Amino acid sequence: MNGNETNTTAAAVLPNTYAGILLSAMIYAAGSGLIEVLVSPIVEACPFDNKDSVMSLLHSFYCWGSVGVILLSTAFLAVFGMERWPILACIWAVLPLYNTFNFLSCPIESLTGSEEGLTIRQLCRLPIFWISLVLMVCAGASEISMAQWASAYAESALGLSKSIGDIAGPCLFAVMMGISRTFYGKYGEKIDLTKFMIASGTLCLICYLAAALAPYPLLNLTGCVVCGFSVGIMWPGTISISSSKIPLGGTALFALLAMAGDMGGSIGPFVIGFVTQNTGDDLKAGMLAGCIFPAVLILSVFLLRQRNAE
Repeated sequence: MNGNETNTTAAAVLPNTYAGILLSAMIYAAGSGLIEVLVSPIVEACPFDNKDSVMSLLHSFYCWGSVGVILLSTAFLAVFGMERWPILACIWAVLPLYNTFNFLSCPIESLTGSEEGLTIRQLCRLPIFWISLVLMVCAGASEISMAQWASAYAESALGLSKSIGDIAGPCLFAVMMGISRTFYGKYGEKIDLTKFMIASGTLCLICYLAAALAPYPLLNLTGCVVCGFSVGIMWPGTISISSSKIPLGGTALFALLAMAGDMGGSIGPFVIGFVTQNTGDDLKAGMLAGCIFPAVLILSVFLLRQRNAE
């Protein structure tokens, strides 16, 4: 099958390509959201001594999976050509199919034991829950904003090709994020989680400032890459802190936190893109606007550290 035949086959499935992209994105977003809601409570319910370390280690595999997808996809398209992308999509579809069989046999324990978990209305009455939501929004925005714009930043700032830009930007970002989560997963029992998150938030703010204000393109790109390390603990750390502060939160807590993180992942890139577009396509101005998310995150961790569920 040649490239034209491949594209013709793809078009025959759904003639409107944009509608196909939207439909696919909605389906896999719903699936990945459900996995997030299911897997985190499963790990939280396991009898580990240091659950925040295990949670961080769990989320590190998201990073290593991203690295693998970027490298293997880049290699596939470089060897077989961009026109073979439908074949690549079908190959990657094997992974969720495999996970379907994993979930069929995976035991799911109750988080709250014999006690009934809090309802969404009860959660909304807790001030600490709202602080957790704000923290999760900022965590998602800080992470996804840089991850999504890193490739474009590498291409525009350094004049790199798309393939090299993906490796120098999102791939290295994911590597650094994976290192951060693996590090905390191994040494977390010796580290205060809230202090580590405050330090990470401060480093994240510095990275955004470096990406926006550093005078040399290489320093801008370094800020993007190191930002991966700084945001690594934010998502799993927020989940661990919130579940410990609200022990009866149950699955509803994990679901709402995941929703808040996804909202941040939508709001952050939108803000950076909006500012970039309205400043003459100045991506540095967009990155500077993105500093608001790690700044609010640091404040939220301070507030969360001082409060307990009522």
